[in-house]
Amino acid sequence: MIDEGLEAIAARAVEAALGAGAGNAEAYVEDSVGREVRVFGGEVESLTEAGKRGLGVRAWIDGRAGYAYGTELSDQGVTAIAAAAAKSARVADSDEFAGPPDVANLAPEIAALFDAGLANWSTERKVALAKAIEAAARAADRRIEAVETTVYADEAARVALASSTGAGGTYELTESFAYLQAIAAEGGDRQTGLGFGLGRAPDALDAEAIGAEGAQRAASLLGARKPASRACPIVLDPTVAASFIGFIGSTLCADAVQRGRSPFADRLGDSVASAALTLHDDGSDPAGLSTRPFDAEGVPTGRTALIEQGTLRAYLHDSYTARRAGERTTANANRSGYRSPPGVGTSNLLVAPGTLTFEELLAEAGTGVYVTDVAGLHSGVNPVSGTFSVGATGLEIENGALAAPIDEFTIASDLETMLNQIQAAASKPRWVPFGGSVHTPALLIGEMAVAGS
Repeated sequence: MIDEGLEAIAARAVEAALGAGAGNAEAYVEDSVGREVRVFGGEVESLTEAGKRGLGVRAWIDGRAGYAYGTELSDQGVTAIAAAAAKSARVADSDEFAGPPDVANLAPEIAALFDAGLANWSTERKVALAKAIEAAARAADRRIEAVETTVYADEAARVALASSTGAGGTYELTESFAYLQAIAAEGGDRQTGLGFGLGRAPDALDAEAIGAEGAQRAASLLGARKPASRACPIVLDPTVAASFIGFIGSTLCADAVQRGRSPFADRLGDSVASAALTLHDDGSDPAGLSTRPFDAEGVPTGRTALIEQGTLRAYLHDSYTARRAGERTTANANRSGYRSPPGVGTSNLLVAPGTLTFEELLAEAGTGVYVTDVAGLHSGVNPVSGTFSVGATGLEIENGALAAPIDEFTIASDLETMLNQIQAAASKPRWVPFGGSVHTPALLIGEMAVAGS
C-alpha cells in the first residue's frame, strides 16, 4: 500500500511554497530501497542495500523557476525546503517558457508495476539465486573457465507528486534484474558473453536461462578472427539493436532537437527510415521497467508514435520543451530522483516486430555479419551528424545461417542511412534494460560498412 504520509508531505510542500510567495509549485516525494548482490567464484563478493527518502520542490514566480530539495521531512523541514525553492525562483533569470504543465488530469493506476512477491525473498534467497546463475553458466559448457561477475539487483519504490495545478498522484513499483559475464576459453583464446533477465520480482528470473545465455554467447565466439572488410548485410542482435534504438530515442528528445544536437531536427513529417521501422515511446506499457502512471511532472503517461513506417511523427516533450515548441507535452519528463528537477527523456522504446522468424531473417540476409555486441556506442556516435564507427563482435552469416565467429572489427554508417537500410524486423522482440528500457527484435540492415582485415 502507498504510504499516505508521502501524499501528505507533497501536499504540505506545495502549500508551503505557495505560502512563501510562489505563483505555482510542485512537490515530488520519493521513498525507495535498492539491494545488490555480487557473486564471484561461488562466494559473495559484495552485498549492499541503499535507501533514498527525500523531497524535491519546484516553485515558479513570474516566469522564473526555482528548485530545492532535502531529506528532513518534518513540518519544519518541508517548510524550509519549500521556502528555499521560492527563494531560488526570485533570483532566477526570467524565462517565458517556465511553468508547470498545462494539465490537471489525475493519472490512472497501473497495478502491474508492483509485485508483493519481492518482499517474500530474503537476502539469503537472493544470494542463492545469484550463485545459481553463476553455477548455471559454468555447467552449461565445459569451456566456461570463469564468470567475470554475477549481479542480482532489485528496487522497491514509492512516489507521490502534488502540484498547484492539480496534476500528480502516487504509485509504487518493484523491479528485479540479474546479469552475468561468462568467460569461455579454448586453445589460448578467451571470449566473454552476457546473459541477463528482468522482471518485477525475483520469481521472474530464470537462473538456468540467464547462466546458459552467458555461456552460449561466450562459447560461440571462441576461435574468432577478423572478418574481411566490406559492405554487406548486417543483422543486429536485440541487445545491439536496443543500444542503437536507445541512442536514437535520445536524439528525438525535444531538448536535443531544440539545441541543434540531433540529426533529426526540423524533420517532422519527413521519411527518416525505411517502411520496415515503426518506433513508439510508451510510458504506460505494464511490461516496461520505465513505466509509470504519470511522468516526473505529474502528467499521465501514454503512447507516442515517433517513427511510423519510416516517417518521423513526433519528438518527445516535457512541459518546458513543449511550451517552447508550441506543442503539448508527451509526458516524457524524467528525473533521476528527488535531488534533481525533471528533464525530457525517453520512457519505454518499442520497435514494432515483423513477421520473420530469426532463422528467416538470417536467410533474408544471405551472406553478411550477425553483430552480437558493440563497444563505445555512445562515445562513437556524433550526436549532431549521426555518424558512427564502433567496435563489434559477432558471427559470419553464410548461406543464410550463422557461421564462424568474428571479432576485432568495426561497423560504420550514420543513423539515418542505417535506418533507411532496415529491411526487416524479426518477429520476437525482447526487453533490454541497459541504457534505457527498450523492447526490440533483431533487425536486418541491408548494407553497412564492416572494417576488419
